[in-house]
Amino acid sequence: MREIILDTETTGLNASSGDRIVEIGCIELLNQVPTGNFFHTYVNPERDMPEEAFAIHGLSTEFLLDKPKFKNIVDEFLEFIADAPLVIHNAEFDLRFIDSELLLLEKEPIERSRSVDTVKIARRRYPGAQVSLDALCRRFEIDLSRRDKHGALLDAELLAEVYLYLMGGRQRGLDLNSDLSQLEQKQLSQDDLPVRLVRSHLASAEELDDHEALLDQIKDPIWRTE
Repeated sequence: MREIILDTETTGLNASSGDRIVEIGCIELLNQVPTGNFFHTYVNPERDMPEEAFAIHGLSTEFLLDKPKFKNIVDEFLEFIADAPLVIHNAEFDLRFIDSELLLLEKEPIERSRSVDTVKIARRRYPGAQVSLDALCRRFEIDLSRRDKHGALLDAELLAEVYLYLMGGRQRGLDLNSDLSQLEQKQLSQDDLPVRLVRSHLASAEELDDHEALLDQIKDPIWRTE
């Protein structure tokens, strides 16, 4: 199964009030294991960068001036994600921004049924616990030393590791075919099982005589009552 881990960085929190996407990072998974294929781009938001957003991701207005606009990367982006499920941390936030950009280009929005929200998965697995990306990385002992600031591709890489743990653990990344062959070698076939003859459970004549002798020592034994 092909899935896409997706993350964005933006100029703010509200797409409907003019905030725009400034970075997109996507990582391809096959059967919940990263393939090494990814999509990453910075995006010129065609507006200034608020100080609050710059403090989070460090992407300045000057840095983004020569980067492609969303309309220049949209086809490559949509081709990369294709129709795969989108694994996103707090999916509604990122999808609102993507939909806002698509709407400006008169393109169809992303179907919400495609999204896999890791925040919701984490809340079900760990009720009452913190479920931010940082908190989940600490829970699963994932190295956060590179995460001085938020970055779409880096956060997608971290989320890919978190997702593996949320869906059952890093053993999914092992060579399962090798493991299965070893298990199969250890399993006994019916022909290998030891043969045990059926044992009779009927009492022998000697056992019946011993039983009668015991009953002779009991007053009015119920075993002789008709």
